[in-house]
Amino acid sequence: MIELRPFSNLGSADHGWLKAKHHFSFGSHYDPGNMGHGALRVWNDDEIAPNTGFPAHPHANMEIITYVREGAITHQDSLGNKGRTEAGDVQVMSAGSGIRHSEYNLEPTKTKIFQIWIEPSIQGGAPTWGAKPFPKSDRSGKLITIASGLDGDKDALPIRAQARVLATTLKAGESAEYTPRPARNLYLVPATGAVEVNGVRVNTRDGAAITDEPALKITALQDSELVLVDAA
Repeated sequence: MIELRPFSNLGSADHGWLKAKHHFSFGSHYDPGNMGHGALRVWNDDEIAPNTGFPAHPHANMEIITYVREGAITHQDSLGNKGRTEAGDVQVMSAGSGIRHSEYNLEPTKTKIFQIWIEPSIQGGAPTWGAKPFPKSDRSGKLITIASGLDGDKDALPIRAQARVLATTLKAGESAEYTPRPARNLYLVPATGAVEVNGVRVNTRDGAAITDEPALKITALQDSELVLVDAA
């Protein structure tokens, strides 16, 4: 089953400095019938104006993955971590027992990110933060795991969830395939372009909630960049 979530139908918020679209219930966009997809709790499509951002605020018991689509985000947290994550790179914060952090766009142009929250498999634990480049040229034509709590995904940023976050870039006409384990919850969003997933067209920034599909064939209808979450 593939349920299309068109970008135009997503919940939204406009704070001036931040323009956000919410694939699931979030903040002032409260939708009790759409509280997540399995362990995937939040998928926000954020556009952050230059020299603005999120001031320091707390999190606990959540795995937070930031996929930078355009520009860069600068992170600082209560553990003393500081880092700048630019387009093509990914950062992961395991909030654990509690952490405070800020995220700013210190660039002269707009920054665009996907912020993805996944519920952890265990509560508490020491919070952590990490970032890593995943050059788009290295994932051309194939799905690359960028964050994971599943055994065997050694090159991915670690998360404390039975979940995997993957990304790929596909040229028009190219295909990538993915075979999930049974009873998994998949969610796919093209950052750019348009793809066909098992015969269903998914346009730029649309969401596709996928369950009970034994295998996925993702074919690019245009040059595309996409992110896929596989969660419990």
